[in-house]
This record gives sequence, structure tokens and C-alpha cells, in this order.
Amino acid sequence: MVMGFSIALIVFSLLLMLLVLMHKGKGGGLSDMFGGGMQSSVGGSSVAERNLDRITVVVGLLWFACIIVLGILMKVNS
Repeated sequence: MVMGFSIALIVFSLLLMLLVLMHKGKGGGLSDMFGGGMQSSVGGSSVAERNLDRITVVVGLLWFACIIVLGILMKVNS
């Protein structure tokens, strides 16, 4: 059970990193350094951006739930 949640945590972590990097930069800072300041058509419409926001929040909540469950399992097993 711990192994399954550990694998899920790794998958959710990688997916969360990818989703956060896909977001469009909203101003100055590090996103401009990597080309986020330029206007590009990669971001798409506002509907695509809202869907990306929703997916990112859901994956973030699943990631957080995996951490909580793993903590509980580790405490029970020790």
C-alpha cells in the first residue's frame, strides 16, 4: 500500500511540475527570463487557460492527499 502511494506521489509530482510550467507568465520575474514575457500562441484562449488552472488545482489536491495518506500509513506502520 505504501509503495502504491509512493509511486502515485512521484507521478503526481512530475505531472504537477509539468502543469505549472505550462502556465502563461503573468508578469515580470522568472517567467520572463525563460521566454514567458513574449506573446506566444502556445497558451491558447482563456478557456484553455481556465481548464489548465482547474487541472492544476485537481492534481495539486491529489498530490496533497497522497502526502497525507503516506504520512498516516508511515505512522501506523512504525
